[in-house]
Amino acid sequence: MTALSCFKAYDVRGRIPTELNEELVYQIGRSYAGFVQPRQVVVGRDIRATSLTLSAALIRGLNDSGVDVEDIGLCGTEGVYFATFSGELDGGIMVTASHNPPDYNGLKFVREGSRPISADTGLQQMRAMIEGARLPPHAARPGQVRPRNINEGYLEHLLGYVKGARLRRLKVVVNPGNGGAGLVLDQLEAHLPFEFIRLNYPPDSSFPNGVPNPMLEQNRRSTVQAMRASGADVGLAWDGDFDRCFFFDEHGGFVEGYYLVGLLAEAFLQRYPGSRIVHDPRLTWNTIDIVRRCGGEPVMCRSGHAFIKQRMREVDAVYGGEMSAHHYFRDFAYCDSGMIPWLLVLAVMCETGKTLSELVGERQRLFPASGEINREIADVQAVTRRVREHYAAAALGIDFTDGLSMEFAQWRLNLHGSNTEPLVRLNVEARGSEALMRERTDEVLQLMAQA
Repeated sequence: MTALSCFKAYDVRGRIPTELNEELVYQIGRSYAGFVQPRQVVVGRDIRATSLTLSAALIRGLNDSGVDVEDIGLCGTEGVYFATFSGELDGGIMVTASHNPPDYNGLKFVREGSRPISADTGLQQMRAMIEGARLPPHAARPGQVRPRNINEGYLEHLLGYVKGARLRRLKVVVNPGNGGAGLVLDQLEAHLPFEFIRLNYPPDSSFPNGVPNPMLEQNRRSTVQAMRASGADVGLAWDGDFDRCFFFDEHGGFVEGYYLVGLLAEAFLQRYPGSRIVHDPRLTWNTIDIVRRCGGEPVMCRSGHAFIKQRMREVDAVYGGEMSAHHYFRDFAYCDSGMIPWLLVLAVMCETGKTLSELVGERQRLFPASGEINREIADVQAVTRRVREHYAAAALGIDFTDGLSMEFAQWRLNLHGSNTEPLVRLNVEARGSEALMRERTDEVLQLMAQA
């Protein structure tokens, strides 16, 4: 069924109304009830124009299946995570399409303890229920819906990460990209000494300044311009459902998420000595070096939030980070948050008196990285095979945890296909030589183009 092409690896997402609509979302609500068999579920939604009606359809599907719903209204995805684990409920569903264009929407699912539901852990079963017309029967007693305000507990939790920190006045450019992050920033502002310089701030479902995706270079320009015009100490930008936060240093330089993983890992190891830190395989040397130097234990895990969260639970990691700007926290039920990272980083800046460029600059020089480079290539296997065969004789190590990773004395690469898009992604890093990193990056890209 074409309509069910909206079931992806980690969530449901598609164009409205051809791939996703109220009728299908109603059925998804009933299939979730059939698979999870919850009693109480949290539902939240982002600022998209279609999110309110889709949320209503979802709630009807849950209620008709006998499930009680706590409706937390407008929020970020982490609001659903928080409401689920803090309320000890049976699950949560967020209506959002994150950084996709305005004509898209979707759903993200968790079960008890805010454990993620992905293709491997339930989405395919839910899809099969709908395709096979095997939805659970209507309940004899329909579920009820009641509004719930999570603001007080959620803010208290967020502020707990900087409790006791010697915070000082910092000038901060904040750019929600017309997404929903400003809804939380406004509430945090009263408790912090920071001066916010607002940019693309009002929530607007039409995204007049482009889709809220700071990974796109063209979407960074307004933040950089505001940084330079205001002389701000740091710049922050978020995606649409603000589960990712992106950083700009005091010069307006975009800080790759890779270096934030190391910075946050060090901060947590100072609080919790000897802890485990989970990281993804795409770029690793800087993270491993910092974690070991700080007395922690680095644990590598396949990229993707479902895998990271599961691995963190298995090893009881205090923190996990991906270079894609997803950061995960044990005290946040191992979930990712776009609010906790910037609070922690600004606290480190205040405590150390260092600028962001000073905090990450040395690490960028020690381990220069290409950043993720995407190429549309049809045959991922052919590209991977060509690159592996070319470098195999010189490689000190080859790993397949996530795509192909190859390690050499002075540089390493990771090549993997996207789980959500028809793309091949390349990351290259080197030891202390940006010239070598760039040379090897160009070399691998040429090999990819020949495959």
